[in-house]
Amino acid sequence: MSDTKQLYTKYAKTLLEDRVLPEYPRPQLVRDSFENLNGFWDYHVDKQPLIPEHYDGKILVPFPIESLLSKVNKRLEADDFLIYRRFFELPKKFQKDLVFLNFQAVDQNATVYLNQKKLGTHQGGYFPFSLDITDGLREKNELVVIVSDPTNSSYSAFGKQSLNPGGIFYTPVTGIWQTVWLESVAKNHMKNLKILPDFDQSEVKITLEGTLEPQGIIKIYSKQKLILEKKFKTAENIVALPNFIPWTPENPHLYEVTVELKNDFVKSYFGMRKWALGEGKYGKALFLNNQGIFLSGVLDQGFWSDGLYTPASDEALVDDIQLMKSMGFNTLRKHVKVEPLRWYYHCDRLGMIVWQDFVNGGKVSIPKMMILPNIGFKGIDDEKSLDSFGRGTEESRAAFFEEIKQNVSLLGNSPSVGLWTIFNEGWGQFQSQKAYDFLKALDPSRIIDAASGWFDQGGPDLASIHTYFKKINVEKGARPVALSEFGGYSCKIPDHAYHLTKEYGYRKFKDPKTLEAAVVNLYQGEVIPNIKKGLCAAIYTQLSDVESETNGLITYDRGIVKITPMVMKSLNDEIKKT
Repeated sequence: MSDTKQLYTKYAKTLLEDRVLPEYPRPQLVRDSFENLNGFWDYHVDKQPLIPEHYDGKILVPFPIESLLSKVNKRLEADDFLIYRRFFELPKKFQKDLVFLNFQAVDQNATVYLNQKKLGTHQGGYFPFSLDITDGLREKNELVVIVSDPTNSSYSAFGKQSLNPGGIFYTPVTGIWQTVWLESVAKNHMKNLKILPDFDQSEVKITLEGTLEPQGIIKIYSKQKLILEKKFKTAENIVALPNFIPWTPENPHLYEVTVELKNDFVKSYFGMRKWALGEGKYGKALFLNNQGIFLSGVLDQGFWSDGLYTPASDEALVDDIQLMKSMGFNTLRKHVKVEPLRWYYHCDRLGMIVWQDFVNGGKVSIPKMMILPNIGFKGIDDEKSLDSFGRGTEESRAAFFEEIKQNVSLLGNSPSVGLWTIFNEGWGQFQSQKAYDFLKALDPSRIIDAASGWFDQGGPDLASIHTYFKKINVEKGARPVALSEFGGYSCKIPDHAYHLTKEYGYRKFKDPKTLEAAVVNLYQGEVIPNIKKGLCAAIYTQLSDVESETNGLITYDRGIVKITPMVMKSLNDEIKKT
């Protein structure tokens, strides 16, 4: 008998199997060309990476095979290959010059075939990739994707996924887990836009990437009203924005922008905001738009009881963000996961600051990374002890630096993303000062938490601490002090719990009423008093329960809110007044 329960969110009830996640998946670079390939595909599991003659059944893409929403709900082994197939025809008048096949995310390694011919490969489970399929197209097309996913048995980024889930590690996510779609473009098209606001100079730099003939018109809109247009003949363009409206959590104003070439037209958006460090009311502090700000947020792991990494609907993403805003939080720490781009779009437009973790890889040693630090041993040198952190190979370290570049490229335009975490609690940590310097050169516009939790090497920008078992006590220093994880109070709601017998959390409470009282005491007795000692951020663990972890503010299925939103909001209002 299984000791787990099949938990569905309310969003599963409105999931249309012939219209799965129909929204345009790339709000930061929008074209009018979009053919969604989500829906039922054939699937087969094998020990060999070969195109099979027969398939095992149907899988609902883009839900990972381990999830309920996939309609398969099957765990794979590290040496298994998951093989997908679907047929498609292009709509009439769809094709311009080129047709691209876009995968928003496939975990972990993908090889793609079109009409029995290999198109290409991609490694890494968190970033989009595109393949030019123009030359291989026919009237009716067969698309095959062969996926391998060693999860945490390799050095590649895997986050909280584990082949042996339990405690703070969870069920693996294998295969296609974000939207698959077709896009047609002209030969001379923009591959990307890089948009960089300069708050103090009242201007924005808009850079076209990939186009062979950067000549056209930029138009900028505010509240759907055209406020300026500029002709350009170079890839890099600086546009003055006098009297601009700043982006803030309270007023998340976005400027819409269109860029038109002779044969290409894209829409995007940006927000005018600036992050910096400075001297605040109580010591070293964080500044947004040249004003001090306290980051009060929650740890958000982005797991769903029915879809694992993939929610049943776009509405589900919005509801999580809006619920946290209703509780008075201004920050979500996106924990060792990169979300679909629509999640960042919603944070941009709703005014939720994102503290974005890089996804950990390498080999995680439970005793060294999780037990020793909690008894006071945090002195490992990440320049010398590469094997201790699971980063003994050059290949592993090089892959992580490539992932840094991919993170910045993917999320760099998002005004809500204000902070990066490079390493969390030592998982796959190595040469954090080198990684900081590398990231800061790529993106000087954001604050960086180089080593969150422990194994702090003393570098910039933050002193980032995790406190679960001791009383919170902040000491001022040369860096701003962030409580980047705390709380983790557990309250299991039996009818909404994934595990029937297990309950994981740092303090356990019998019902939501006693949990709420304890959270109030924690904030009033420890968090708020430490603000005057120099505390500049507090991230509560966590937004929702995840599998055996029952320490969420809401249950895993999003069915029960354990803390009264207005009670939490009153605590955050106290923080603002401090």
